[in-house]
Formats: sequence, C-alpha cells, structure tokens
Amino acid sequence: MVSAAEQLAANVNWSAFGKAEELKKRIWFTLGALIIYRLGTYIPLPGIDPAAFEASFTNNRQGVLELFNMFAGGAVQRMAIFALNIMPYISASIIIQLLTSVFPTLEALKKEGESGRKIINQYTRYLTVVLAAFQAYGISIGLEGQAGVVTEPGWFFRVSTVLTLMGGTMFLMWLGEQITSRGIGNGSSLIIFAGIVAAFPSAIVNTLELGRQGAISTALILGVMVMSVLVVAFIVFMERAQRRLLITYPKRQQGNKIYEGQTSFLPLKLNTSGVIPPIFASSLLLLPTTIANFSQSQGGTGILATISTYLGHGRPLYLILYVSLIVFFAFFYTAIVFNPTETADNLKKHGGFIPGIRPGERTAQYIDTILMRITVLGAGYLALICLLPEMLISYAALPFYFGGTSLLIVVSVTMDTVAQILSHLQAHQYEGLVKKAKLRGRRR
Repeated sequence: MVSAAEQLAANVNWSAFGKAEELKKRIWFTLGALIIYRLGTYIPLPGIDPAAFEASFTNNRQGVLELFNMFAGGAVQRMAIFALNIMPYISASIIIQLLTSVFPTLEALKKEGESGRKIINQYTRYLTVVLAAFQAYGISIGLEGQAGVVTEPGWFFRVSTVLTLMGGTMFLMWLGEQITSRGIGNGSSLIIFAGIVAAFPSAIVNTLELGRQGAISTALILGVMVMSVLVVAFIVFMERAQRRLLITYPKRQQGNKIYEGQTSFLPLKLNTSGVIPPIFASSLLLLPTTIANFSQSQGGTGILATISTYLGHGRPLYLILYVSLIVFFAFFYTAIVFNPTETADNLKKHGGFIPGIRPGERTAQYIDTILMRITVLGAGYLALICLLPEMLISYAALPFYFGGTSLLIVVSVTMDTVAQILSHLQAHQYEGLVKKAKLRGRRR
C-alpha cells in the first residue's frame, strides 16, 4: 500500500526546493527555535549546586527520572530551567482529551469547529499551569531533601523554583505553538524529538567505549546496529499500515443534474494510540523504583525497596507488567480517540455506507469490530518494539536511549515532519504551475 508521503514524494520535483522560499524560512525558524530550546537545557536552576545535584541524580537515576531526563534532553540531570520540559502540556492535553469523551459540554465544544477548539486549547493551557506548578513545587521539596543540593532552603527557594520551572514550561509551550504555526512539523513533538536526538551521539560514543574496554563484544555492537536498522524499518512499515474500509456514496441529484455515485476509503491506522501506551506504561513501572531509590538515599527502607528489586529492567515481573500495561493503554487510548458511533453517524448524514452493512448502528458495530482486531496487532507491535530494547538494556548494559519508546518517538516525528515538507513542496510546485498558466493566458 502506497502511503500519502510516498505519493507526494513521487509527484514532487526536488529541484524546486531551492526556489521554495517560504519552506526554507519555515525550516530555518524551526531550527532556530530548537537551538533556543537546547540552550535553555544548560541554564541551571537558581539556588542549587549543580555538581551536588548531578551526583545525587547519578545515584537515583534508575527510575522514572531517567525517562523524564531522556524526554527533556538531559535538562533533568542538569536541573535546568527547562527540567519539566513540555511534559505538563502533553499531560494536560491527554487529560482534556479524556475529559472530552466524558463531559458533554467539552464534547459539544469539540463539535463546534475552530471556535470550540480554541476554547479547549485555552482550558489545556490553564491545566498546564496547574500541573507545572504542582510538579515544580514537588521538585523544590525534593531538592531541599537532598543534602548539599540547595544553598539556602526555604520558602524563597520554593517560590523561585516554582516560578522558574513553570515559566520554562510555559515558554516551551509557546515555542511549540510557534513552531507549529510558523515552522514545519508539530512543535511539541519536535521539542521532545530534539531532546532525544541530542543524546544519541553520546549514547553511541558510550557504547563504542564499552566495546573498546571489552565490556561489550564487537559482535554484539554490530548486531545491535543491524537490529536498530531493522527495527526502524519495521516501525516505519507498521506506522504506515492501515485498514481501509470501502465507503460508497449513491447517485444524487442537484437541480437538473445527476451526479454519479462515488467511492472512497475510511483509513483505520494499525497503531491508533501512537506512543502514548509505552510512555504511560514506563512511567507507572518506573515510579516505585524512583521512590525506593530516594527513600534509600534518605536512610529509609520498606516494601518499595522490595518491589523495586522485582521491577528492575529485564526482570520477568517487569517485562510481564510492561507488556500488559502497553496492551491495556493501547486499547484504552484507541477507544478514547476514535468513536465508531460518531463516525457511522457522519457517514449516514452524508449518504455514505459500507457495502453490505446497514447504515447507523450496524455500521458502528462493524467499524468497532474491525478497529478492535487491528488494535490487537497494533498492541502486539508496540509490545514487541518496546520489549526487545528492554532486554538489551538489561542484559547488554546498553544506554537507556536505545529504548523502544525513544525509537518510536524519533521515527514517528521524522515521518510526520518529512510528510509536511513534501506537502509544502507540492503546494509550491502547484503555485508555480498556476502562475505559469496565468501568464500564458495574459499573453494570448
């Protein structure tokens, strides 16, 4: 099946790239915004000792902190002003999306079009402020609990930390919106993408260094390189995969004209949930380990320490729970973001139907059945992609950045950005053809 990106690539004249001035401006704007973001990840939080915090982070990094540090491009390890990154905004967006399917008021706003979307976006920003303030205050309390990290503990440090981290998140949220509107690609996704990709060179160097020291065999490194290429190719194939349902529109009459019936397709992605299931599953499983590490650093022990022992990377219980949570969130999030009943109603309103299926409730049941079947494959694909790197991390001591979640994010964002670039190139090419046609018409 040929994807939309491949169709665009086949019809685009790449020599027109040098003439597409607007596209070049958008790319330069995106690169400049990402550079500003990367510079902010090196500005430390006021009132802390960066060296002391980095030493404390190194002792407690085997947990959810390492996951957040990966998304933040190392800002958590340096406790920079962008330590919260854009994750509060992502969390707020997911929460609002879930609430939209629960509360009729939000669902009505969603159906109002552009005006309703603006109101929902405003609610998302308000919730982002609340989540960022809550997380920043928790970080300030945690920093004060680490000996030697905070120079002058107290309410002044807590308030300044909350304002700084919350301001950093709001700035990144604004920067992401600017990238989306004035740059190329999805701004929020590109910010997370830039943080992950920025750590790839050091992760590769560390892996090669381990090979030079003999900690990892050369054959294993070559095997990982080959496996990475195959995994990326597999991700691209599965992210493009979709089940297309044939939709038929009958003949219709407008005035004295009769229009022939048309056919189209309803595409159902194999992986409708995207990267949300691995992120949620990783966060929930790594949380007990993080709390246990902090409690041990404070001299405390308990049941969390025992639980974290069994939930270490590569442990059977961890792998079983990881796969189970990925499958659960894949079905749960798919049910939230795709409503078969609403889709069937829209088809019925426009006169469309699936051949052999009665419009209305039967169509909704048919779409729901197909969606559940392909979600089984999508959930299995996510579990497989995330399971293989986890085993390599655990048994081969490879860097955390080679995890399945990071690969999924990098490949998905790259595909989306390339598709948008191709779309802009094709639009520029069509504009050029229209201008030439107008000039020829004037000459005649």
